[in-house]
Amino acid sequence: MRFLRFISAGLLFTMYLTVASSAQQKPLSPEQAKVVETVKGIFVAAKADDAAKFDQLVLPGFYMYDVGKRFDGDAIIGLIREYHAKGMKFEWNVTEPDVHITGNTAWIAYVNRGRITDPQGKATEQSWLESAFLEKRGGAWKIAFFHSTRVPAEQEAH
Repeated sequence: MRFLRFISAGLLFTMYLTVASSAQQKPLSPEQAKVVETVKGIFVAAKADDAAKFDQLVLPGFYMYDVGKRFDGDAIIGLIREYHAKGMKFEWNVTEPDVHITGNTAWIAYVNRGRITDPQGKATEQSWLESAFLEKRGGAWKIAFFHSTRVPAEQEAH
């Protein structure tokens, strides 16, 4: 009888490990990775104040929601340039991407874990919950819509 309990416990533990590991993020397909790279590309362009590169990665009519406002591509790049001119620095990172592709459309949701550095050099860790809708045109993924919600500092610690 003890042997059966031991086997049952071992079987349950093995099943738990199987379920827990399958709940972890699956590797991205090559096409899903291209979606992630497109999102990373707008961060690189924004960090460099490169409006031309940013425009290559978004569709005509692109807009985004951030800080409770709607921005088109020119407006968000302009706002970031203003912050850069004041000495602010930003670091953005796509983590935990969840990418879904259907034909020539895709959506991605992820946690952007980054940092904001003020003009005095004080860095503050920051996270955002973000998502984007993309369309494949001319063989390349382009962002049509982007949404960002800042995670309040008190929630980041949990």
